[in-house]
Amino acid sequence: MPAPRACCFLIPGDWNTPTGGYTYDRRMVLALREASWAVEVLRLDGAWPHPSASELDAVSACIDGLADDTLVVADGLAFGVLADVVAPQAARLRWVALVHHPLHLETGLSDAARQRLLQNETCALRYARRVLVTSQHTAADVAAMGVPTERIAVVEPGTDAVAMPGASARSGPLRLLCVATLTARKGHSLLLQALAGLMHLDWELHSVGSATRDRATAAGLRTLAAPLGGRVFWHGEVDAQALHAQYAAADVFVLASLHEGYGMVITEAMTHGLPVVASDAGALAHTLPAQAGLQVPAGEVAPLQAALSRVLSDAALRERLSAGARAAAGQLPSWAQQAARFATALEAVV
Repeated sequence: MPAPRACCFLIPGDWNTPTGGYTYDRRMVLALREASWAVEVLRLDGAWPHPSASELDAVSACIDGLADDTLVVADGLAFGVLADVVAPQAARLRWVALVHHPLHLETGLSDAARQRLLQNETCALRYARRVLVTSQHTAADVAAMGVPTERIAVVEPGTDAVAMPGASARSGPLRLLCVATLTARKGHSLLLQALAGLMHLDWELHSVGSATRDRATAAGLRTLAAPLGGRVFWHGEVDAQALHAQYAAADVFVLASLHEGYGMVITEAMTHGLPVVASDAGALAHTLPAQAGLQVPAGEVAPLQAALSRVLSDAALRERLSAGARAAAGQLPSWAQQAARFATALEAVV
C-alpha cells in the first residue's frame, strides 16, 4: 500500500504576511492540498528568528503533540533556531527544512549575532532528512553550511498567469515601483541615493512593503526621502488586489537588494510585463533574464543610478525590456508545476 500523502507545515507567524517567503509557503500548501495531500498547518508564534524562552517552550509542546513518523516541513525562519527543540524529536519525526535564505546572511547583523545564527542553523540542519531551497544559489549557501548536496532539493517558486492590459497613453511622471519590506537588506537607501542624482528626470517612486518590521530603518528611509520633493510614496503593506493595481500602474520595477534567496517580486514584475532594474545580489543574478531588465552590482549607488537614468530616458529601451519580460514570463513554471516538484521531494523522505 502506498504511503499516505500527508505532512505538517510549521509556519513562523502569519502566513498571510505579504513577503515572498510566506507567499511561497502558503501557495505550496494550497497547491499540495489541490493535489490531494492532507496538509496540516501549525502557526508558531514568536519573534522569529529571535524567540523568547517561553515561545520556544510553546513550540516544543506543539511538536510533542505530533504523532510518531509525521512528515514535518518547517520554514527555515523558525527551523534555523530550533536545534535544541528538534534534536530530541529527530528520530521520531521526519524533518524537512524549507530554507528561503540562511538566517546569518541577513543584512545589518552584528558579527556576534551572525555567528550565533550560523552556528544554530548549521546544527539544526543536521537533523533535516531533506532541505528544500528556492534557488540554486541558496542550495550553494546551504551546502557551504555542511549539508550534503544529495539531501538538498531546489524547488523554485511558481508564477500566476496575468492578463496583460493593452497599451495606453499616460501622461505624468514615469512610475518606479519597488515591492520590498523596509529592512536594510532590501537596499532602499541605495535606491533613494541613486534617485537623488536623477532629479532632472521626470519620475516618482512607489514603495510597497511593511514599515513595521524594522521601524528604525523605515524612519531613516523617510528622512532620506524627504529632500526628494515629494516624489516618493510609501504605501506600506497592501492586499493582493492593491498590489496588482500597483504593478499595473507602474512603468519600471526596481529592486536594490543586498541579498535574495530567490526574489519572487522579480518574476511577478515580469508577469506584469514590467522592465526591471535590479541588483545582482544572491539569487537575483539568475532570477532576472538579461532580456527583461538591467542588472547592476549589489551595494553600489553609481551603477544603479546609471541604469535608472538609461531606462527612464529611453522609451525604446523600456519597450524592448518589457517585451523581454513578457517573453521570459511565458517560460516560467506555474505554482501547480512547482508543487508537483515539491511533492516529489517530500515523497523521497517518505
